[in-house]
Amino acid sequence: MAADPERSTPDGDESLRLLSLVERSVTQRLDEALRAHGGGIDQWRILSLLVERGGCPMNVVADHAMLLAPKLSKLVDRMVSANLVLRRTDEHDRRRVLIAATTRGRAALAAWDGASATVQQEFRDILGPDAALLDDLLRRLSHGLTRSPAAAQRS
Repeated sequence: MAADPERSTPDGDESLRLLSLVERSVTQRLDEALRAHGGGIDQWRILSLLVERGGCPMNVVADHAMLLAPKLSKLVDRMVSANLVLRRTDEHDRRRVLIAATTRGRAALAAWDGASATVQQEFRDILGPDAALLDDLLRRLSHGLTRSPAAAQRS
């Protein structure tokens, strides 16, 4: 059976398949590097946000870490037990709980950032001068996909 030329073009399924394969590979390498330092991707994302912004409500953390609320709650419970984060009541809205990084969480993040930098350097080495182009293309794609449907139709 001959291959369908429409399906083998760069604009067809192949680019979507390649994007999925690359995402899977990046996630696996990053997760292995972080696990070697006692962490994981979700914990790394959470602490990165908390160190950058300070205390954040759970819904903001869930969006940033790309986790559903039940999984985030369990992970935050484990992170509290490990003294990586703490929960505190929001001073402005006593009904809301914020999560913040602890000193131990900041130290863990420093080690995890080093591990992630090593993985990022691997990709820069593979891509050479095209690494900046890839970053730009991924930002544009992400921005375009996250725009509202109404804005996308006006483009």
